[in-house]
Amino acid sequence: MAPDPGRLRLRNSLRAVVGVTLAVTAAELCGLSLTASITGGLAALLALFTVLDATVPAQRVTTALLPAAGFPVLALATTLHGVPLARDAAFLAVVCCGVYARRWGPRGHALGIFAFMMFFVTQFLHALPGELPELYAAVGIALAASGAVRFLLWPIERRNPPAAAPPPLPGRGLARPTTRQAFQATAACAFALAVGQMLSEDRWYWAVGTAWWIFVNTASRGETLVRGFRRVLGTLVGIAAGLLIAVPLHGAPAPTAFLVAVCVFGIFYTAAPSYSWMMFFVTVMAGLLYGLLGVLHPGLLLLRFEETAVGALGAALAVALVLPVTTHAANDAWIQRALHCVRHCTAASARRLAGDPDADPAPHAAELELLLARVRMALAPLVHPLSPLRARKARARQVLQLLDACAHQVRGLVAVAADPDASHDARLAQACARVEDAVEALVARRAVPLEREVVVRIPAPAPAAEQPAQADTALVHLADLERALAELAEPLHTSPNAPLVPA
Repeated sequence: MAPDPGRLRLRNSLRAVVGVTLAVTAAELCGLSLTASITGGLAALLALFTVLDATVPAQRVTTALLPAAGFPVLALATTLHGVPLARDAAFLAVVCCGVYARRWGPRGHALGIFAFMMFFVTQFLHALPGELPELYAAVGIALAASGAVRFLLWPIERRNPPAAAPPPLPGRGLARPTTRQAFQATAACAFALAVGQMLSEDRWYWAVGTAWWIFVNTASRGETLVRGFRRVLGTLVGIAAGLLIAVPLHGAPAPTAFLVAVCVFGIFYTAAPSYSWMMFFVTVMAGLLYGLLGVLHPGLLLLRFEETAVGALGAALAVALVLPVTTHAANDAWIQRALHCVRHCTAASARRLAGDPDADPAPHAAELELLLARVRMALAPLVHPLSPLRARKARARQVLQLLDACAHQVRGLVAVAADPDASHDARLAQACARVEDAVEALVARRAVPLEREVVVRIPAPAPAAEQPAQADTALVHLADLERALAELAEPLHTSPNAPLVPA
């Protein structure tokens, strides 16, 4: 039900099904074992899911580098399969390095995930050193097949280049987000590994996988807790579906292959709007794969839920005890970045309307959309239906509404600035100056303690009656933008727990 502009999610999902199917088919035609074919299918899925560089050439490079990250880990994991202590220590080292690699942007993020999942899949399939040549062949075939689909047969990104993710929040040493998360994820996975092995010596890796994936695309304590809740919920519903779908099939190849393709589609189609639904499809797919391997039974699905709960608990303890970052601190940093982007976009629009051909507000507007998506993610814990913090929930909702209003006015302003017939109005510079003053007042509270209320003077917007009847469209957008910024002062500059004053 979520919006899908340009049907981009639909096309990506269909392409993923084609890519994974081609990878598995090629592995089977080459006479590889079932274990190798499953490994190849998962490698293709990961290549299509995690490689998110901003340009197609960069995506090609990242895809080509995946074996450099995955092959050594496959060798390490299979070699240490019979040495539990060394295997566990190596797994935790891969976790730490994989999370730390996110500091190098989308490429480091993709390589870190691929390395982790190569270790994970050897545990899932109980791969042994003798199977390593087949695993290498399957991964190589899968990456070639998925790359051919992505870059030759169905190059969606050439027409719709993916938006670059906003850079992470700044920091040094332990304050750097990737460094902090590397310690947190390693601690969470260590807890999950230890407790998971108490539950099962054979399926403990599900707890580690849960802890790992909860830390993907999170930045604060609240985000991590909400993501953990959604993962457990999606897994629980997926297990119920697995009991009804996967268990009765008993690993029958044809229907299982069809349903796995449906799950691949579901994973890609629901990943952006709903983490719970994505985990539902992941869980059902895991049950189907266990059926193919001939080890599926209801008790295994119950163990899957228990291991998931352990991993989620490990993640919750880690974010609470290891270098914690509060939800409020992360929210404040992302909101400030969005407001600065509003100012830059306004200034660029003003210069463009004044006749500067080099001024282009469009990139700032695109960046603002990405930052607002990150703000929504950061505020998600506060607006969650189960959040007991009513005052903070009301403030978060008001902030989101006003930021969306700002984005709407910015989009309108950019559209006006793009009109070659638009001309400069003397009042435009004054309106832009008022907007910049409003933004400066909103972000000037960095050094103000959060526990006490703050009174901030923000220039009041010009009354509508003072605007000429034939006011330029740009001036109208600027006036509405200034008004939304003025209204943001109350939810941003008073105590988070204080009730909102009705407008």
